[in-house]
Amino acid sequence: MQFHEVRFPATLSFGSVGGPERRTDVVTISNGFEERNSPWAHSRRRYDAGLGMRSLDDVETLIAFFEARFGQLFAFRWKDWSDYRSAKPSLDITAFDQVIGTGDGVQTEFSLLKTYESGSHTYERPITKPVVGTALVGLDGAALVEASDYAIDHTTGVVTLAAAPAEGATVTAGFEFDVPVRFDTDRIQTSIASFQAGEVPNVPIVEVRI
Repeated sequence: MQFHEVRFPATLSFGSVGGPERRTDVVTISNGFEERNSPWAHSRRRYDAGLGMRSLDDVETLIAFFEARFGQLFAFRWKDWSDYRSAKPSLDITAFDQVIGTGDGVQTEFSLLKTYESGSHTYERPITKPVVGTALVGLDGAALVEASDYAIDHTTGVVTLAAAPAEGATVTAGFEFDVPVRFDTDRIQTSIASFQAGEVPNVPIVEVRI
């Protein structure tokens, strides 16, 4: 994976639009009923960064970032302001926000994830790009200490515990995270005249699998 561990300027992603998409194949059979199937286990997010441009300095920053990524060639980090924390927006992040695994007495590595729940149904989203300095880890309700009790790979989202949790022990974590994305175009079109008139460039961004 060609990836630059750098975040798209957060001041420019603020104000962008976007969110998750799913792919669902819908077939209507002869009696009018539908057969629905999804080939995607996970959703994919799309954004338009153009709406975050507020000045000509912003446009210059965008172009510099685009050129440094060689267009679509290199992926990068993106802050989704509507969904970037393990806890609800009104709550502080704690070591107990998300369950990321259960001990079996042997396993020491656990991948970060965020669970979305509605009614009796849930979706577990893999988190691969936690933000440095934000991750907290807990074990059976007790907060652990980074470096001595655990280490975290901020490029993959894998937590490695110093000792394997006992069988049945609950491993939890709290964190901020970025979305791995790339530009979904090899061309950025800007115009000083149109920008001053209130028009903004179209800058499509799409999530990548890593």
